[in-house]
Amino acid sequence: MKERTSTQRDESTSSHIKGLTTEHRAHPKANSRPPVMPCLDLSEEVRSEKCRTDLVSRAPDLMEVCDGRGSARALLSSVRLLIFTGAGASSALSCSSASTHKHSVFCEDPLSIMSRHSYTHWHLGLSDGRFPIASSNSDEYNPLEIEDIPPPHPHPRGPGDDSSALSVLDVDMCLEKNKSDHYTDYYNNPNLIVRRNREFRIILKLNRAFNKNLDNLQLEIMIGSLPDINKGTSIVLSIGSGKPEKNWKSNVLETTASSITVGITPDVKCIIGRFRMFAVVVSYSGKKRTPRNTDTDFYVLFNPWDPEDEVYIEDDNDREEYVMNDIGFIYNGDYDMVASRSWNYGQFEEGILDACLLVMDAGKVPMMFRGKATEIVRQASALVRFADNGPMNANDDNGVLVGNWSGDYSRGTAPSAWTGSTEILLQYAQEGCKPVQYAQCWVFAGVLNTFLRCLGIPTRVITNFLSAHDNNGSIKTEIVLDKSGNIDRRETKDSIWNFHCWNEVYMRRLDLPDQFSGWQVVDSTPQENSDGLFRCGPTSVEAIKQGEISYPFDARFVFAEVNSDVIYYQKDQFGKSKTLSVDTSYIGKLIVTKRNNSSNYMDVTLNYKYAEGSHQERQAMQRAEKFGVPSRDYLDTTESEVDVEIQADNLKIGKSFPLTVNFTNKSSQTCTVDAVITGSVVYYTGVISSTFMFENKTATVDAFGTQSIMMYIKASAYMPFLKDQTNLKFMVSGNTEETNTPFSTMRVFTLLPPDISIKVIGTPQVGKNLMITVEFQNPFQFSLQGVQLRLDGPGVMSTKMKEYSEILPGSSLKYKVMVIPQMSGRRVLMATLDCPQLREVTGQLEINVLAAG
Repeated sequence: MKERTSTQRDESTSSHIKGLTTEHRAHPKANSRPPVMPCLDLSEEVRSEKCRTDLVSRAPDLMEVCDGRGSARALLSSVRLLIFTGAGASSALSCSSASTHKHSVFCEDPLSIMSRHSYTHWHLGLSDGRFPIASSNSDEYNPLEIEDIPPPHPHPRGPGDDSSALSVLDVDMCLEKNKSDHYTDYYNNPNLIVRRNREFRIILKLNRAFNKNLDNLQLEIMIGSLPDINKGTSIVLSIGSGKPEKNWKSNVLETTASSITVGITPDVKCIIGRFRMFAVVVSYSGKKRTPRNTDTDFYVLFNPWDPEDEVYIEDDNDREEYVMNDIGFIYNGDYDMVASRSWNYGQFEEGILDACLLVMDAGKVPMMFRGKATEIVRQASALVRFADNGPMNANDDNGVLVGNWSGDYSRGTAPSAWTGSTEILLQYAQEGCKPVQYAQCWVFAGVLNTFLRCLGIPTRVITNFLSAHDNNGSIKTEIVLDKSGNIDRRETKDSIWNFHCWNEVYMRRLDLPDQFSGWQVVDSTPQENSDGLFRCGPTSVEAIKQGEISYPFDARFVFAEVNSDVIYYQKDQFGKSKTLSVDTSYIGKLIVTKRNNSSNYMDVTLNYKYAEGSHQERQAMQRAEKFGVPSRDYLDTTESEVDVEIQADNLKIGKSFPLTVNFTNKSSQTCTVDAVITGSVVYYTGVISSTFMFENKTATVDAFGTQSIMMYIKASAYMPFLKDQTNLKFMVSGNTEETNTPFSTMRVFTLLPPDISIKVIGTPQVGKNLMITVEFQNPFQFSLQGVQLRLDGPGVMSTKMKEYSEILPGSSLKYKVMVIPQMSGRRVLMATLDCPQLREVTGQLEINVLAAG
């Protein structure tokens, strides 16, 4: 076994992402000019009559862009000057009517004024005749520390000249208490994190006692580069004034000789993101703000504990599972042999919250939409994926992940190699929002789960076994066979995924009738275009169940994924097709999610549809037909008197196995069946890779009896075609000789990979060394090359990756690492082994970490 140098990403990721939380775009000082002045290029534009009229008509709105009357007036003056004389007249600006105070902004030329108010945004806004829409949490506009308010008459003093004037010396964010009160103490983030509509407290440390009758003290809270009170991106709270406050609320909790404790309650519809805060002392002649300090920045999240928040979920156990649990299990395999893989959601890990906000920035989600759960969820279903061959310009698509089902992952990481979301999101942030390669449905669902739980939205991963991909929206999955009984790949446009993963989010749908609130489907795996982007949802699970598929968003597509009928057609040599059979119960065979506080799955199939054949199920289908689903007239097809069942057990990669085909005669007459049995290697998406078996069989079946055909599938038959696929599809089609009635069925089996084991030596305890060992043996007669081994354990260790150039046949590897657990309680260690010759090797070990002694 040859070993390459170990690659450990955990140390580098944390150092860079920590920089994301403190690094901001510095705002130009009032007396500085940017090296390039794009606003100079506006002179020709603004000379046009249309642009001049547009700017003048919008001039009153400019007051909202700036804080303070003086700076707004100066800005308006500079704009008027640009409109009527061109940018070149800046040197001729007269200061005769301006204040001569030390800190005045009136005597600046327009270039300085424009630079102080983010000249880039002015250029972007005016160049297309519109003002910009704020869509970045990381970009900033910060007001001046000292801002003069011009008095009606000359005044000899500016703010701060009076030694008795109130001054804010420091701000204590009361991190420990606030984080505990807001259920955010698990977040590995140095800043305060709070939830909407729940009070948090801060302590303002002053140079003297606060006098509410004499002192005017404010808190200015803002987010993004264009703070605007009307858009919820700028909030001004008057401390102790007794003035009614519209959205955010403040409350004086305590005063001392040198401090004041203030309670702040964010609005229940507050924007989600990172806010900046300034304490402001307002005097007769001006404002004095605390300096820009990233330590007083704080994050606001959704609040599933608050009945007034649209993401409120009542049950404590549900909140613990769908918001607070950072470890999960995602289910795959077959509907009657469900397998699972552990997944590190890691929503509390260092840098993940900032990375999630960065995802929205890269996707240019407008700040005004970031307080609406429905908007964020819909946007997120597009942001998590990257459509490198989609209808849009790929350069404009900064999605987190690149989907790949080709089998060639040489330019990135195979989807099966990931252990969780944290490595993906941190890599995306570190590499400047470059999409991470590669993902398939469970990776998309896992990362979206992290993103939404991190923001406070209750979310879970769903697996739908035998999931239809209906390309033409007919709610029919059409399988076309050629004249010999093989699937006609050219004619078959629909596919049936062996399993497909999506997400559900819990929210109140303000845009739908009340009964359609609750769990909503959202799918970030790129399948179909919705409103110009590859995305799906949110769509109400209850609406799907009732057949109410006219409600937004994408209900018809989801309805087909769980309700499609499978119709088998066969074409003769002349291209004429006939219906062989219809299976109304094949699709959506089992729909599951993780059970609360357990690694076992919970069956949620009946959340999506009524029992097959029931009166309610027929009513739901009739409602769907009213909203455009084609009628099921094909159900009139003559039913075959023969049922066919395909069975196989304990399938492992590289092993031979018996295959049984059972023919059951439902008639009172003996019949003879002629059948074609084919075997293919398929992707889990149902797409055929290679066909390795084709056999004709005949059997005589007694009246009301069953006849079985036994076949032995040798490993040597399928292994040369397997590559990185682990699914075998068997199709049986044919007819009875007596009545010439056709029949057909199919079944996909997942081959189980070899085991990988995880062991710990010693008793896991917070702050104490713990040895972890991972072992794997190559059971095949061929070498495994280019092997990646990943080990992960949220709360115990960060993701570690080790590479091996080759593992010879029959040889073993043993990887040891010493870690120090950081969190107590139930924790999960997870490992994956991946190489081009072998995928889907996963293992997990649950451990109980003791609290620090």
